Amino acid sequence: MNLASAIAPAVDTTPVTLEGERVRLEPFTREHLPELAEVAFEPSIWSWTRSRITNREEFQAWVEEAFALIAAQTAVVWATRSKLDGKIAGSTRLFEISQKDRTMELGGTWLHPNYHRTGINVEAKYLQLTHAFERMNARRVAFKTHHENLASQRAIAALGAKLEGTFRNHIIMPDGSTRHSVWFSIIEEDWPEAKIRLEARMQRFGHLNSQER
Repeated sequence: MNLASAIAPAVDTTPVTLEGERVRLEPFTREHLPELAEVAFEPSIWSWTRSRITNREEFQAWVEEAFALIAAQTAVVWATRSKLDGKIAGSTRLFEISQKDRTMELGGTWLHPNYHRTGINVEAKYLQLTHAFERMNARRVAFKTHHENLASQRAIAALGAKLEGTFRNHIIMPDGSTRHSVWFSIIEEDWPEAKIRLEARMQRFGHLNSQER
């Protein structure tokens, strides 16, 4: 066993608020539920996802799953608050966290369409990736998306993530169709360059400063 890996700290899943100029990612609590329920039932949010929220029962199932993952320390879940208007815009998470391998996925992200093209999503990803690599001790952050969701694939690649390949027949969607999942990743060796790329993209929206609270 490599000595450095043997003494390296595990992934830190302590809930923290991540704040930038346009978005604040708040550790998910039950206090967020009324505001989340106001935006969660927009059908377009769930076009490409395995999970769907179309009624109160599905919303409650999503909530309880999120809290179970938090309790198991296999996910860090945030409510996404727009600082443009102070309202909750959606949710996002780091999940499938492996303490042994110090790996995770960034996803479970949904955002009401009113907040698309505002710079919120780019800044949120920047905050999450910075937190993952610079404070959580991550070695790898993965992303996966529907094979037909070309917009998502372009957005992930624009983060500086590398295309890894496709899991064929990976997921049966709610309508019975087959999803092949396209995988990308950023590893710790990639992060310095990816961070510079993200900061350059964020300049288009006039925001660069961020902090952890």
